[in-house]
Amino acid sequence: MTITLGVHASNPSLYYLSRLAYLDEELAPLGESGAFHHYRDGTRTGELLADGTIDFGGTGSTPPVTAQAAGHDLVYAAVSAPRPDHGALLVRADGPVRTVADLKGGTVVLAIGSWQTHLLAKALHAEGLSYADDVTAVRPAAGEDQARRLREGEIAGWITQGAELAAARRDGGFRELVRTGDVITDRSVFFTRRGFAAERPEVVAAIAAALRRADAWVAAHLPEAAAIAAEDLGGSAEDWHTALAGLPWRLEPATAAFVAEQQEAADIFHRVGFIDRAVTVADAHLPALEAPVAAAVAPAPVAPAPAAPDAVAHGTGSEAV
Repeated sequence: MTITLGVHASNPSLYYLSRLAYLDEELAPLGESGAFHHYRDGTRTGELLADGTIDFGGTGSTPPVTAQAAGHDLVYAAVSAPRPDHGALLVRADGPVRTVADLKGGTVVLAIGSWQTHLLAKALHAEGLSYADDVTAVRPAAGEDQARRLREGEIAGWITQGAELAAARRDGGFRELVRTGDVITDRSVFFTRRGFAAERPEVVAAIAAALRRADAWVAAHLPEAAAIAAEDLGGSAEDWHTALAGLPWRLEPATAAFVAEQQEAADIFHRVGFIDRAVTVADAHLPALEAPVAAAVAPAPVAPAPAAPDAVAHGTGSEAV
């Protein structure tokens, strides 16, 4: 059987895993092989799982909630550690927006349906404002220079991430009104179909192990990883290096604490009409996956350094007593 993982550029762990041999290496002992299905829009991950195009996918915090709201029977498999510096809501440094409340009536550019919706909705909610009613949220159009639009006052705010955020920070002229870590944990979230997870937990664990190895490769090869992203996705290698260095590159099982984070997001989304029905996030939590995934994503043990020759022959004189 071939296990197919969904890959899009907004999920860095899957993006780099698709360029490495780790998936096949982890699946081979189970008699399975791996494949990758590449697509551009991570918000489609739920439907691609539901129709069987992929067996496992990853996004930010919002798409799993909207997938549940659409009736897809998904299960959370693993999550990244929090990514507090992954993105930010930028405003013009010398502009009129000084607080989140000042966004009222303005236009904010963001990747609607991604974790960026979660960030904006929760930040507004904390100020008694509504994502649905108090701002105009728009998607970035292809070819538009959002940095220029923000500098020239065409938009009130811009949520960005990765190399674009690194470039904006380097160029200056902007103020970070909201940093992701100020409002949400902003995790990468990995999920699959319920039947797949329940019937093949060992395969889910093998995928998690492959993701752990891919993350470790990126953390140890930042210049090479940055060069790959710059050539493939645009931007400078310098800015990609900055962006990638700010990510945790560490995975965790999906626990009850994570479910609580997601439930808060789901409740806000329903309250503002971003999803049309209430969602019980715990329905997508499979506690039986926690132990195998935790074992799969645990850091590889570090071999002890060999003892010095004298210590081997004569002892160190520092035995515990």
